[in-house]
Amino acid sequence: MAKNNNFQKQDENLENVNEAVSATGAWVEEHSAMLTWIVVAIAAVVLGCIAINKYVFKPKALEASNENAKAVVYFAAGEWAKALNGDDAECIGFEAIADEYSWYQAGELAALYAGICHYQLGNYEEAAKYLKKFSADDLTIDPAAHQLLGDAYVQMDELEKAAVAFRSAANSGNEIVAPMSLKKAGFVYLELGDKKAAKKVFETIKNDYPSSAEAADIDKYIAFSE
Repeated sequence: MAKNNNFQKQDENLENVNEAVSATGAWVEEHSAMLTWIVVAIAAVVLGCIAINKYVFKPKALEASNENAKAVVYFAAGEWAKALNGDDAECIGFEAIADEYSWYQAGELAALYAGICHYQLGNYEEAAKYLKKFSADDLTIDPAAHQLLGDAYVQMDELEKAAVAFRSAANSGNEIVAPMSLKKAGFVYLELGDKKAAKKVFETIKNDYPSSAEAADIDKYIAFSE
C-alpha cells in the first residue's frame, strides 16, 4: 500500500507539473507579442550601447586625449597659466578638458594636471577642487595626488583635512610617497597639538620604512613627540 501511495503521489506531482507547463505555455502564447517586443527592446538597448561606445565615447575619449597633449606642452615648459586656461588658439587648457570630458579617463587626468597648475599658481582652493576629482589605481600617481592635496590643505590652514589626505597617500605603501606623506602628517599633528598621533606616524616611518630618507632623522621627532 505504501508503494501504491508513493506512485499515487508521483502521479499527482506529475499532473501538477503538466498543469503548470500547460499554463505557462498558454501564457506565453497569449503574451507572445509582448515578449517579442521585450526581446526587441533588449536587443535595441544592447545595440544602442555598442553604437554609443563606438560613435560617441571612443571619439570623445580620443578628442580629450588630443586636447591633453596640447596642454602638456605648456605644462612641461612650466607655463602653468596657459596649460591651465589654454592659449586662445588651439589649446583649451586642462581646466576646460577636466570639466568638458569628466566622464573620460583623459578628463580625469586633466583634473590632476589642473590641480597641479592651480597649486603652482597659488590657487590652493581650486587646486584642491580638481585634485579631489582625480583617482587612479596607479600606486605612484594616486598617492602623489593625495599628498599634493594635503599640501593644498596645509596652505589653506585646513590641517585636519591635510592630515587625512596625507594618511590616505601613505596608505598606498609606496616606498617613496608613503614615508614622505607620513612625515608631513606627523608635522600636521604636531601643529594640531596631537603628539600621540604624531609619534605614531613617526614610529611607522622608523619601523616600516627604515631605509627611507625620512627615517634618517626620525628619532628626534619621535623624542619630541613624547
